[in-house]
Formats: sequence, structure tokens, C-alpha cells
Amino acid sequence: MPTPLNTDHFWMPFTANRQFKSKPRMLVSAAGMYYTTDDGRQILDGTAGLWCSNAGHCHPKIVEAIQKQAAQMDFAPVFQMGHPKVFEAASALAAIAPEGLNRVFFCNDGSESVDTALKIALAYHRVRGDGLRTRLIGRERGYHGVGFGGIAVGGIAGNRKHFGPTLAGVDHLRHPLDIARNAFSRGLPEHGAEIADEFEQRLLALHDPATVAALIVEPIQGSTGVILPPKGYLQKLRAICDKYGILLIFDEVITGFGRLGAPFAADYFGVVPDMICCAKGLTNASVPMGAVIVRQDIHDAFMSAANENAIEFFHGYTYTGHPLAAAAAVATMDVYKSENLFDRAAATAPYFEQAAHSLKGLPYVKDVRNLGLVCGIELESIAGKPGARAFDAFLKCFWEKGVLIRTTGDIIALSPPLIIEPGQIDQLFAAIGEVLKAQHAASLTV
Repeated sequence: MPTPLNTDHFWMPFTANRQFKSKPRMLVSAAGMYYTTDDGRQILDGTAGLWCSNAGHCHPKIVEAIQKQAAQMDFAPVFQMGHPKVFEAASALAAIAPEGLNRVFFCNDGSESVDTALKIALAYHRVRGDGLRTRLIGRERGYHGVGFGGIAVGGIAGNRKHFGPTLAGVDHLRHPLDIARNAFSRGLPEHGAEIADEFEQRLLALHDPATVAALIVEPIQGSTGVILPPKGYLQKLRAICDKYGILLIFDEVITGFGRLGAPFAADYFGVVPDMICCAKGLTNASVPMGAVIVRQDIHDAFMSAANENAIEFFHGYTYTGHPLAAAAAVATMDVYKSENLFDRAAATAPYFEQAAHSLKGLPYVKDVRNLGLVCGIELESIAGKPGARAFDAFLKCFWEKGVLIRTTGDIIALSPPLIIEPGQIDQLFAAIGEVLKAQHAASLTV
């Protein structure tokens, strides 16, 4: 008889530890669209792990690349040294990036990519002799990882409140979610582009644009519950940044690598930022890796400002460009291309949208918002118990329906692997609908 698993020692991240350990939800293997639990059940993955296994789980080509690299060379430093695979990975990533963004700084995850991008922005202005630009602007309800830089520009209160002051000189733009005007929008909301004008009219007027180094936004605010940019909103932000010489950073940790049916949200929206933060789908989540993709002239400013043989940018991580991660990235880029997964996601998106909006009118559903293969379902909260309704739906989907969903507050967020089939889309949304109906029926008997 197998020895019971000891769950005492692992302090779990972003988890109600005591609740989990009272009845653990254990995943022991994965393939394609499915996880397998420790009790042998198949769980349809409606979240691509954590927005990241875009090509499905345990893709054979990616697995093989990692195994081969592990056997050849486990680790090599990239401080004053290099290995071929990391340069190959950078070239593969630059090849699908928007035009002009062709210099890649690797790190280990999305949080590090954000902190790296913020440091690049601040240092860029300084090496150009524009040292007044020290202020960073984020957005309310923004999620930019959990580094001190990321939580400073981020705008989710729970991620900030326990840690005191973070970075000085940070402010936040209002988020564009407006359920009153935009509920049940299919695709981009019609109303709210004018919120972008507050960047110029309020924040830049308050701080003086000559002091602002960068604005960082998620093209779609994901972890806070899928907040979509209104039509024309991102274009306005780009124009304001251009007007005042402010760098625009897109945090595409979630939206990158096909989530909207294009390599990046920048491509989908036709708005090219000065830097893109990415991670997650970069290696199909098989090995941790993040990156910042940078405009060439930003990179070149560092090269020209430093003396020959001098380090141009004092930043990096021991595991930057790790050989296994680099091999996984190269293989993942090849899978995306050879299997046309971005085009496949674009072709699947209309069916996904139709299924998502089939929930309209069900109990407790106050909004459905979607774009590409991402969806947010906002539920009415139970009085005095914020988040309880969605978490109950999460548990019932897992234990009773064999479906994995993700919740944030009382919002269900869905972001399945790009390989999802129509029948699996039906299963995913049917499970949610059945759970909501059961919740309502149970409430009538109390």
C-alpha cells in the first residue's frame, strides 16, 4: 500500500493552504488537453495550466528537446560565456516579434521579465542623459508578477498590502472595465477608450511628462479577471507615449504566443510597444523561462554609452538562458509554426466565443467577456462572502465535472490550450453552466 503523501512542509503559493491540505487536489500526469489525478480521473484543462501550456501538455517534440539537452549539457553560464542554444532561442523569438523588436534579454519567469523591463526603461533614459525620467506608471488591477517592481506597478491590492512601500515614484492609470456600459461584449468593448486620455490629462499633468520613464500595461488584464481594452484604447496610449517620449511596455506574459490567434497581442491590436515582457508560453511552460523583447535602438543606446570591453547593463540571473529552457523555447517555437497553432486558435475563437456567451442568462452570471481563446465570467457575489461562489464552482468543476477552471474573486477565467477541440469547448462551458444551475437550485432549498 503506498505511503500517504506528507503535505505539511510545502508552503503553497497563492493557495488557501489549509483548505487544500484538508482535501488535496493532486495532478500526477498530463498529456494534450488533460491532466490525470492521483485517483485516476481525467481532468479537462480549461486554463492551459496557468495560462501557459499553449501547445498542450507534454508535447513530444518539446519533451524530446529537453531530454536531449539535459543529456548533452545541463548548465552553462551566460555571464561572460555563452552556449549555442540560447542564441538560437533568441533568434527564434525575435523572428516572431513585431518589427523593430529584435533584442532579447532572457530571465526565468514573468515576474523577472517585468522587473527587467522596468530596469531597462530607467537605465535607458539615464544612459541617454535624460535622468529626470524616474517615474513608472502602471494600472489599477494590473498584474505584473510578484517582484517588488511588479507589485509596485501592479494594481491588485492583495498583492501589495502586506509588504509596505515598494518603489517610489509609481502611479496608476484607471482600469477600463465598465460592466454598466459593456456587459456581455463579444470581443472588444465599444465604450471606454476615453479612459486612456486620463494618462495625459491627469497623470502626466500631475507629475510632468519629463519625469515619466515608462507606462506598463497588459493588453488584456488577465489575472484580475479578464479586462479587455475598449476599441481604440491601446492606440491612444501609444500616441500619448510617443508624444512625450515615454516608453510603452506590454506585459504579454499571458497574451503572448497565440492566445489571441497571433504571435503577440501587439500584432492583434496593431500597436507596437517599445518592449514586450513574455514568459509562460515561451517554453510551453515545460521549463521556466521569461524574456524581454526590446527595440533595437534601446539596446544600441546601452552599447554606445559604455566603454569598449565594459559591461553595458548590470543585470542578469544565474539561470538566464538556461540550456534546458533554451532548448524548450526553440522546440516550442517550432511546434507553434509547424502545427499552425496561432492560426488554429484564431479559427477556434468564434466557436469559443459562442459557447462562452451561451452562459448569459444563467443564474448569477452578470457579465461574460472574451477575446481569442480567453474568457472571463463574472458572477454575482454572495453577500458578505466575496469569492465564495466562484471558488465553490471551481471545486465542483474539479471534483464532479472533471474540468479545471481558474477563479479570481468571483470571476471565472478560462484560457485553454490552443489545441482545444469544439467538443471540449462544449464540455468546458456545459460544466460551468451545470454547476451554476446546481448552486441556484441548492439556494432555493435553504
